[in-house]
Amino acid sequence: MTDKHLLTRELIEAGGVDAIVARDAPGLRLLTDAERAASLRAVLDVRPPGDVWLFGYGSLIWNPTIRSVEHRTARIEGWHRAFCLSIRAGRGSMENPGLMLALDAGGDCSGVAFRIAEEELEAELALLWRREMLAGSYVPRWIDALDHRGARFGSAIAFTIDPAGEQYAGRLAQEIVVQRLATASGALGSAAEYLFRTRDGLRAHGIPDPELERLAASVEAAQALGAGED
Repeated sequence: MTDKHLLTRELIEAGGVDAIVARDAPGLRLLTDAERAASLRAVLDVRPPGDVWLFGYGSLIWNPTIRSVEHRTARIEGWHRAFCLSIRAGRGSMENPGLMLALDAGGDCSGVAFRIAEEELEAELALLWRREMLAGSYVPRWIDALDHRGARFGSAIAFTIDPAGEQYAGRLAQEIVVQRLATASGALGSAAEYLFRTRDGLRAHGIPDPELERLAASVEAAQALGAGED
């Protein structure tokens, strides 16, 4: 696992992520700039009072790319972290799709909340929308951010999965999830690297996730078995 992130702020600003997906998954319809702007405006139009936080539950924990003025561990209720987003570019391919995390309905989730400065809000969120809202697989929404005592400290934007979307993969058998994560890769790296970095990021923030730990162990075992068969 390399230390360098291939997904950078500069790549996003230059439209490089869109170009990668358009090249590697030509059948996937990407949102236009106008559609992304309308989505962002719809979210800001119903903005609750107070500071704006962003809830990170996957790669935003270890590679946020946006500028923030504060971060803290947080928990949300009604959603859980799950590898339920099927991807055919970036960390997967048309021949061997990968999986990425999203927030699926039910349960709760602990992650990292980032507070965005008011004077940078629209610019930073526009960058975030270019990163996350590529094909409309997510539904961005406001969710209460809770501290370790369960007290609400703010409203956070969270990217939840669209269960009606073509990329939703929330009902895959566990062995298929492990196989995809162990073997899929693309222009931005491997699905396994994404999983392991998320595991390590959660550990670094002192956030326990036994299920993700078990999944990472299963993927490591599958990779070791695959290497032994070569």
